[in-house]
Amino acid sequence: MNESSNKRAILVGVFVLVGLLFLIAGVLTIGNLHSTFSTKLHVITLFDDVNGLQKGNNIWFSGVKIGTIKKVEFYGESQVRVIMSIDEKTQQYIRRDAKVKISSDGFIGNKILVIYGGSSTAAAVQENDTLAVETTFSTEDMMNTLQENNKNLLTITGNLKTISTDLSEGKGSIGKLIKDETLYNNLSATGNSLKNASDKANQVMGSLSNFTSGLNKKGTLANQLVTDTVLFSSLKKSAKQLNTITDTASSLVSNLNSATRNPKTPAGVLLHDEEAGAHLKSTLKNLDSGSKKLDEDLEAAQHSFLLRKYFKKNAKKAAK
Repeated sequence: MNESSNKRAILVGVFVLVGLLFLIAGVLTIGNLHSTFSTKLHVITLFDDVNGLQKGNNIWFSGVKIGTIKKVEFYGESQVRVIMSIDEKTQQYIRRDAKVKISSDGFIGNKILVIYGGSSTAAAVQENDTLAVETTFSTEDMMNTLQENNKNLLTITGNLKTISTDLSEGKGSIGKLIKDETLYNNLSATGNSLKNASDKANQVMGSLSNFTSGLNKKGTLANQLVTDTVLFSSLKKSAKQLNTITDTASSLVSNLNSATRNPKTPAGVLLHDEEAGAHLKSTLKNLDSGSKKLDEDLEAAQHSFLLRKYFKKNAKKAAK
């Protein structure tokens, strides 16, 4: 009797022990509590505002959970120091220049810390190292921004309403342009004038194009002037000679002007001395009258009996 009771007690104890072992294994597996016994690395980061971050929240790196928040405490005047407890086996992947930001597990889930970035040239993070924090917008910041944008949108809408009212009433330059037909007609006429000017400009451009094409056409004077170096040299030489002649003429005119201004020169006497001019005029008249008398005398000599034969003989020679 006692022996059977002892066997039953031993069996019950064995089943209870096995059940406890399965229970402990299940809790450790489901709750991932086996990580509690792994080696941890403590890393620090400082926030101005943790936005509800609490002890025990998860820490993620490249989409993998690597630890939890060990402690959240005030630091300095207004900052909050967060001590992270991460698995030591992930130490080789986290660099000292990596950054930390606050995120959420899902859209409205618990707060989490996300470690990201870091360059391959930087050293691996060590015990009690401090990682930099990237400032992120909280939900409150986004709501404040949306509220400010709403105010700006209301202001813009009000301004558009005012502008549309002024336009409908014909106020301002654009309103007058819409309402005033005279102004519209003037602008239309101005546009037509600009179009005509543009057409004429196109014609001028076409003429210039024809001219330039003529320059490239062989055999034309324009092409020879542009391409014939001999002709160009000849024209250049002629231009130099013309400049020389012009300079000579200019010097001659200058000398003549100087001579006419000097009353002692013959030209100056003729231009400035009235007595000499009158004398020259009288001399010219006497020469004219003398030449007339000489003509008369010659005519009389031709008809005289002494010289008539001589003149007839000369006339026959001239006829032959």
